[in-house]
Amino acid sequence: MTECVECGAEVSLHDDLEVGEIIDCTTCGAELEVVDTEPPVLDRAPELEEDWGE
Repeated sequence: MTECVECGAEVSLHDDLEVGEIIDCTTCGAELEVVDTEPPVLDRAPELEEDWGE
């Protein structure tokens, strides 16, 4: 378990967590990115930017 950086709610994590994985907060719906696994650290996932076919 760790805390959501948006709302502070507890976010449950599975055992085989990987850096770069996106986790959804079930309380506020925020998309969170795993930035470290020992100990688990979450940050807001980056917004996907439109590449306009480039």
